[in-house]
Amino acid sequence: MRLRRLVFDLMDILDALRSRISTRGFLDTPVSEATARAILEDARWAPSGGNLQPWKVHVVTGEARQAIIDAVKAKLEVDPFGDENAFPVYPEKLWDPYRARRYAVGEQMYDILAIPREDKAGRLGQVLRNFDFFGAPVGMFFTIDPRMNPNQWAHLGMFIYAVTLAAEGRGLATCMQEAWTRFTKTLGTALDLPEDEQVYCGLALGYADPDAPLNTMRTERASVEEIASFRGF
Repeated sequence: MRLRRLVFDLMDILDALRSRISTRGFLDTPVSEATARAILEDARWAPSGGNLQPWKVHVVTGEARQAIIDAVKAKLEVDPFGDENAFPVYPEKLWDPYRARRYAVGEQMYDILAIPREDKAGRLGQVLRNFDFFGAPVGMFFTIDPRMNPNQWAHLGMFIYAVTLAAEGRGLATCMQEAWTRFTKTLGTALDLPEDEQVYCGLALGYADPDAPLNTMRTERASVEEIASFRGF
């Protein structure tokens, strides 16, 4: 019986791994605090080197969520091209195959939305939807002490992924949003963060809108042959 239970659990995990997407259209259906807490209760078991658990999470909804949106909107109106992050999300002059992958996902997205390349305003409008969480009723911000090493940033990433899978298991959708890193200082002020917390990224959490065109989008993944080598088998 225990073996059978383990097999079913594994099937659930595999389903979650394959079905999770970056959802970019949400219903306005509320998410309760109890549900958000339950997701974090599961995700907190994510591994970290030395068990440092180098993460903090700030969860916003309602007026708190709107205050974040308003703060970033005000910043955009003053400095639409500013970037408060200490490091760029992507390396400068990104090289292939990574450049090609990034280009392909962007074109796939705008093709689904029928926004041609020459429609700069339309494409910008879609980018700016990041900053209302794509309509999701709950936002999460993940922070880390900036004195941490790259190892701990990697462990933070594992925790964030655990959050997305825990949400998936409860029928909720997510979108990890590095776009928020442009506003680390603005977010720090809005969230009243201490100096030892830097925003790494945001995350939209809610129920997926089944009628949102972008929620039909499935991106390609490199094959195992392309990303792995096997030795000694």
